[in-house]
Amino acid sequence: MITTATFAQEKYISGHNSWNPDSLGNHRAVVNVQAQGPAAKVVIDWRRRDNPADKAIIVVDAKTNKRVLNVKTENISRENGTVYFEPTSGIGKYYIYYMPYKVKAGSNYPNAIYAKMQNTASSEWLAKTGQARQASVTYLESVNAMNSFYPMEVIANAREVQKITALNQDKPYLVFTEDREHPIKMPHDLPQRWITKGVTGSFTGTALRGENFSYQLGVYASKQDLQNVKLTFYPLSDNKGHAIPPAGVSCLNTDGTKYDGTPLSNTVNISKGDVQALWCLVNVPMQAVAGTYTGIVNVKADNAPPTIIKITIVVKPQMAVKGGVNEPQKQTRLTWLNSTLAQKNDVIAPYTPLTVNGKTISLLGRKVILANSGFPDKIQSFFNQEMTGMSDTAKNILGENIHFHIVSAKTHKDIALKGADEPVFRFDGGGHIIRVDTMKNGFIFQEKTPGTVTWNAISKSKELEMFVSGSIEFDGYMTYTVRLKALEDVDLDDTKFHIPFDKNASKYLMGLGQKGGLRPDTVKWKWDVATKNQDGAWIGEVNAGLQYSLRDEHYVRPLNTNFYLQKPLVLPTSWGNGGKGGMIVTVKGKTMLSETYTGPRSMKKGDVLYYNFTLLVTPFHTLNTDFQWATRFYHKYNNLDTIKATGATVVNIHHATPINPYINYPFIAHDAMKAYITQAHQKGLKVKIYNTVRELSNSAYETFPMRSLGHEIYSAGKGGGYSWLQEHLGDDYIAAWYVPEIKDAAIVNSGMSRWHNYYVEGMNWLVQNVGIDGIYLDDVAFDRITMKRVKRVLTQNGHPGIIDLHSANQYNKSDGFNNSANLYMEHFPYLNRLWFGEYFDYEKNSPDFFLTEVSGIPFGLMGEMLQGGGNPWRGMIFGMTNRMPWSDNADPRPIWKAWDNFGMQGTKMIGYWVDSNPVKTNNPKVLATVYKKQGKAMIAIASWADNDTSIKLTIDWKALGIDRAKATITAPGISNFQPAKRFGVDDEIRVPKGKGWILVVK
Repeated sequence: MITTATFAQEKYISGHNSWNPDSLGNHRAVVNVQAQGPAAKVVIDWRRRDNPADKAIIVVDAKTNKRVLNVKTENISRENGTVYFEPTSGIGKYYIYYMPYKVKAGSNYPNAIYAKMQNTASSEWLAKTGQARQASVTYLESVNAMNSFYPMEVIANAREVQKITALNQDKPYLVFTEDREHPIKMPHDLPQRWITKGVTGSFTGTALRGENFSYQLGVYASKQDLQNVKLTFYPLSDNKGHAIPPAGVSCLNTDGTKYDGTPLSNTVNISKGDVQALWCLVNVPMQAVAGTYTGIVNVKADNAPPTIIKITIVVKPQMAVKGGVNEPQKQTRLTWLNSTLAQKNDVIAPYTPLTVNGKTISLLGRKVILANSGFPDKIQSFFNQEMTGMSDTAKNILGENIHFHIVSAKTHKDIALKGADEPVFRFDGGGHIIRVDTMKNGFIFQEKTPGTVTWNAISKSKELEMFVSGSIEFDGYMTYTVRLKALEDVDLDDTKFHIPFDKNASKYLMGLGQKGGLRPDTVKWKWDVATKNQDGAWIGEVNAGLQYSLRDEHYVRPLNTNFYLQKPLVLPTSWGNGGKGGMIVTVKGKTMLSETYTGPRSMKKGDVLYYNFTLLVTPFHTLNTDFQWATRFYHKYNNLDTIKATGATVVNIHHATPINPYINYPFIAHDAMKAYITQAHQKGLKVKIYNTVRELSNSAYETFPMRSLGHEIYSAGKGGGYSWLQEHLGDDYIAAWYVPEIKDAAIVNSGMSRWHNYYVEGMNWLVQNVGIDGIYLDDVAFDRITMKRVKRVLTQNGHPGIIDLHSANQYNKSDGFNNSANLYMEHFPYLNRLWFGEYFDYEKNSPDFFLTEVSGIPFGLMGEMLQGGGNPWRGMIFGMTNRMPWSDNADPRPIWKAWDNFGMQGTKMIGYWVDSNPVKTNNPKVLATVYKKQGKAMIAIASWADNDTSIKLTIDWKALGIDRAKATITAPGISNFQPAKRFGVDDEIRVPKGKGWILVVK
C-alpha cells in the first residue's frame, strides 16, 4: 500500500500508529502556524467520502500534546472545511483530528460512535477570530497505511466532476481505466486520481507469461441509469501474429462459475451518479511470446451506446510462478473465485463406491431401496449398536415407504397418482430427437457412478402430474426435487408428506423446536421462518437415523451464528402455503409418523409447486476410537517444546495469533506459519489452523474487488461496527467479529457464493505451500459441496486433512433456535471431531441430550467439551475430555495419563446405550460405558442422579472375558478427578452428584 505521496495541493502520509485512534480518530491534518496571533485559520482540502455534518473537530497542540479548547469551524463540507483555533504554543505544529470516535474497550462487536461537534470556545476568544492568521496544511495523515484514504478514496470535488462531464458531454456514461494495484473503492464518488488521468479510452499494463493478470474498468453513470452492462472482449494480438484469445479473458462481475460448478451470469445495473468497478481477468497463456499485445473491449448497456476501450498488455519474458498467486496483493487470486478445483464427486475415504442392484442402492453400512414413486421404500442400517462395527442384520429406519397424500377438496379422498411406462428421449449429435430408453412404471435411473446415483420418476392422474428427480451420494446424502403440476384446475384439502419411521428406530428426536433427546410422544410444529431456523429434524437411534429438511426451488441458505435474524430462511411456497403448513410427529399404527401438512389450496391449470426435500441417512461411518485416544488437541499458539511436553499431538492455531492474525484469511503471515509448522513436524506434532467461512477479515487483499460484486460475497446489512468498516465500506454490510489488539474487523459473508471457490483454492495452496495438517472450523456458512471439496484438497497426496468443528449452542433467539448438530449434520461425514461448545450445559441436561447434541456418536463422530471445562465424569461416558488449554480448569492430561496407563488403543467401546453392555448399574440415572480389552476393561461411571447416591455394578463376567473369582476392581488415582481406591466385586460404590468414577477391572 502507498503510504506517502503528493497529490495536487495535499500530501498524504501514514502516521505509523503514532496516536490512539479510538479516541482521536484515524485521520488528522498536520497544520503549521507561521505567525503569532490569538487565532489561526486553516482551510483543509480533505476531500472526504463520509458525511462530515456535525462530526467533531479536535485540535491538539503538538508541542504540549494538550487539547486546544478554543476552536471554531465554518463551511464544513465533504470537499473541505475551515477551522479556526487558538495556537496555544504560538508558531509551530498543530494536529486537527476530523473524524474522532469512541468504542467500547475490549469489545468483539464494537460500534464506533463518532463524536458530535460541541462549542468549547470562550466568547472572548471567538470575538478575536476576525484577527486570525492564515495557517497551512503540511500534510494529511492517517493513523496507519491500512486506514489511508489515498488515493482511491480521495473524492473529486463537484467542480472537477462537472468539468470532466462537460468535456464528455456527448457520452451518457464515462469509462475510466484503472490498474489492479488501485482497487476501485467508492460506489458513489469519483476519485480525484481519475480527474488527473482523465477519460483516456485506453489501458496499458504489464504482465508475466502465465500470470493471472487483471485490470479494472470504472463505469460512471454520469447522465442516466444503465441497464445490463456487459463487456465483450476481442483478441489481444502482437505485431507478429501471436494472440491472447478472448476465451482467456472474462469479467468477474458478469460471468463466472458458481460454488457448485455451474455457470454464473450476473446482471449489472448502475444507478445514475454511481460508479461500478468491472474487474477484467486475463489469463496470460504460459506459452505466450513476450511482446506488446493490443486489442479492444466493448462496453455495452441495453439502454446506451457502446464504448470501445483500447487494451495494451506488455507481456514480459519471465514466467509467473503458479499464475502469480504467491503475490495476492496484485489480485492474482481473483481467478480463484471461478475455480472448479475438487468438484468431481469422487468417493472420499472411508466411504465406499455406490452399487446398484435392481432398485437397491448400497453404500457404507446402509442400503436404500427405492419404490417406483422414486421415494425410498426401505432405508436400512447395518451399523452395530456399539457403532464400532457392522452387523449382518439390517435395522430398518422406515416402517413403511415415504409417500405423499394429495387430498382432493372435491372428494376429500387421495388423488391416486400412477406411474406408467414412458419413453425417454434425448438429442443426438445431429440435433435429432431419438428414443433411448423406457421408464418402467414411471421410474428410471439416470446416472450410476461410484459417487452419485440419480433417478427420475413420473406419476399422474387426470388432475396432477408429479415429477420426481432424486439422487444419493456415497456418504448417504439424498436430495429430491418434487415438481407437482396441475393438469387442470384443482382444489386441494391438503398435501401431506409422510415419513413413517420404524418404532425401533425413532427413540431420539432433534429439531422442530426440540432440543436433542428422547422423542416426545407428540411434537406439533408450524413454520416461523422470521424467528426460527427450522425446516426439519433428525429422528433415529444411535445406529440408525434419518435427517430430513423441507425446501422449495427458492431455498437460500440463511445466515447463522448470531446473524440468522438478519438473513433468515425463505418460507417455501409449497410446504409453507402462506403459513398454513406445519408438521406433526406422533405414533400412528405400527409406525412413528412424521406428517408434514400444507393445508388447503387451489391450483390453476399449469401451476407448478416444488415440494423439495433432503435426507441424510445416519450414521455415516463407524467410530474411530483409536483416533480419539491418540489425537490430542492443544488449542493455543505456544512454544512447540511446551506443547510437546503436555502430551498433545495436534496444535490448533487460532486466528488473532502472530502466525494467523487475520480471521479467515491466513495468507498474510504465511511465511511465519510455514516456519512454525515445519518445526512442529520435526517434533512429531501436527498443526491445524483456524479458517472457516462465515465472516472475513477486512485485511483481505480482495476486499474491494469482492465488494464490487454487490451482495454475492458480502451480506447486505445496516453497516456500523468498527471505524474502518464505517469509513471505508460506508454502508450495506454486516459488521462481524473484531479483535481489538490488532484491530482486525471482519465482514459477514453472504452465504453461498464464489468465495467458496476461493476458499477451496486457498486450502489447496496452504496444504501445498505451508504444510497445514487440517483446519479448525469455528461454525461454517457453506454447504456440503464445499465441505467435500475442502476434504479432498486437505487429504491430497496422503496429507492427514484433520477437520474439527466448533459450534456454540445455536439454540437461542439470535440463531433461530436451531440445534448445532442439526444445522451442521451435512458436514459431519467429513469431520474428525466435534467441539460443542459455548452455552452447552453439561450439568443440567440429560444423557440423551449429551448423546444426540454433543457427543457425535449417532453420526460416527466423537467430540470434546468446552463450556466451563466440561464435566469430565460425564464426558468419559462418551469418550470425551475437555480441550487444553482453552479454559483454566480444562486440563485433560490426568485423564490422558489414565488412558495411557490402561492402554486405550485397541479397546472396544461399549456405550451405556448398547443393550448387551456387560456392565450396568442398579440406578437408571447412573450410567456405565465399558472400554474392553483382552483380560481387562475400563469402566466409566457417571451420575445424573439428583443427589449423591450409592450403586452396585451388575457385570456379565463372561461377556467381559474376566473370571469373577480372580477379578480386581481399582480406581486409579487421577488428579482433579478421583482418589485411588479398591473395590470388591460386590461392593457398593458411592457416587457424588454430577460426578463418577473410572474403574479398571482385571
